[in-house]
Amino acid sequence: MSKAKLINRLRWYYPLEKFHAFVTFPLLTVYFLMHNPIAKSIMFVYGMVVCIAILYQGQRYWQLKLWHLQNKPFSQVKNLKFFRGAKRLNILLIIAMPVVFIIQVLVAKWSLNDTNIIFWTLLANLFAVLEYINYYHKQLMVDNFADVNYIVRNKKLKTASLAKDLNENSF
Repeated sequence: MSKAKLINRLRWYYPLEKFHAFVTFPLLTVYFLMHNPIAKSIMFVYGMVVCIAILYQGQRYWQLKLWHLQNKPFSQVKNLKFFRGAKRLNILLIIAMPVVFIIQVLVAKWSLNDTNIIFWTLLANLFAVLEYINYYHKQLMVDNFADVNYIVRNKKLKTASLAKDLNENSF
């Protein structure tokens, strides 16, 4: 993708990720809590908070990529430190998911009537894990022909851009 096309893409992409982090996912969480008991929603809320945290990191990363392409100044050292710390925090948050699940089970015993709550809870936590993988390991998001062509040609997923930048110590 050319530099100009990438700049145009990032101009709308990072604000969209920011919108999801600060509006879409918080509103979905509030909506869920309005329709389900809080005691049965602990694990769902946890998964959504982890999603929001990772989406925040993602929008910050894409904003910095845009700034880099536009030659806007930012502290590369400070931001690399932020993303390395965020990656460690994400791992801890994901490792804590079974603990939160146990707390959830102890606080509110789910029943067969709670199938909907359980489904959305599993989905929220799975999405958080997939977002982590998408940003820090393998690019799971395939939303353009270049990504499809890469997968067809190489028969594997691309390394995530953030993962590459962390390995190379640069943006």
